[in-house]
Amino acid sequence: MRVLLSGLCLLAAALPAGSAARAGEKTRVVLGTATPGGGFPLYGAALADTVNEVDGTLQVVPQNTKGSAENIPLLQAEKLDIALVQGEAALAVLHGAAQRLPILFAMYATPGMFVARADAPYRTIADLRGKPVAFGARGSGLVLLAGYVLDGLGLDRDRDFVPILLDAAGDGPRLVIEGKAAALWGGGVGWPGFTTLANSPAGARFIVPDDEGIARILAKHAFLQRLTVPAGSFPGQSQPILSVGSWSFILTRPTLPEEVAYRLARALHKGEAALGQRLPQARETTAANTAKAARYELLHPGVARYLRDIGLIAGP
Repeated sequence: MRVLLSGLCLLAAALPAGSAARAGEKTRVVLGTATPGGGFPLYGAALADTVNEVDGTLQVVPQNTKGSAENIPLLQAEKLDIALVQGEAALAVLHGAAQRLPILFAMYATPGMFVARADAPYRTIADLRGKPVAFGARGSGLVLLAGYVLDGLGLDRDRDFVPILLDAAGDGPRLVIEGKAAALWGGGVGWPGFTTLANSPAGARFIVPDDEGIARILAKHAFLQRLTVPAGSFPGQSQPILSVGSWSFILTRPTLPEEVAYRLARALHKGEAALGQRLPQARETTAANTAKAARYELLHPGVARYLRDIGLIAGP
């Protein structure tokens, strides 16, 4: 049984681990995240710290990548052990792909939103037409989500906006603050780009589809869901915000050993409170949410066994 090493680049070399490991050895698990400045690296660091603290036999090592679009082929090539994948990016490898990637755990729901400076004139998505908009980092699943949302509204990113694709997610807020972009697209409670803009001198205004727009989006893309950002999730946000989005997941390489997946799931479950304290967005990362958000056959067998053991699922 093998897991992958991490380093300055992704390595395909492996170490003996799991039940075959010698006494005192830790099972190293390489976790793919995304570009610096985005939500996935923050989440990955919190996850690694929590799992490593709860289970001293595991060593989860975060690895920056280009995001969901790169994490999927890296998992398929077994150059990552586990990785963070945004919901829309996960669709193909969860449903009907030639090489499916099992689910380790549900991360959190990701309601998509635009954010502009509070002193800007933009109040609706229509107001942003023809304007430069930062849609996220190249390879990010959030870019895919934006495409589905706009398509549901009869809009096209490249035709109706001046799209900016970032080399690093952390560049987006600066472009809006400096007036080089009218708005930034992102998603999720606690997303760093939203927090940065909300804390900026001008403050932030969140822009989402209206009720009619949400209905149109869901009618065309039924895999999306209505999701709410609770009031107070960001500085100056006094009212809840209703938008659309999906769940993001931690996926595994196809050959991750069952015992390793079981131990990871157990550590995540036992560390739920600690993970939520480290990162508010991760409060949704629970065994109960995993059981609700993922169909049984999409779970890693080791995870399914653990959820059966704690009574959350009954099996097929």
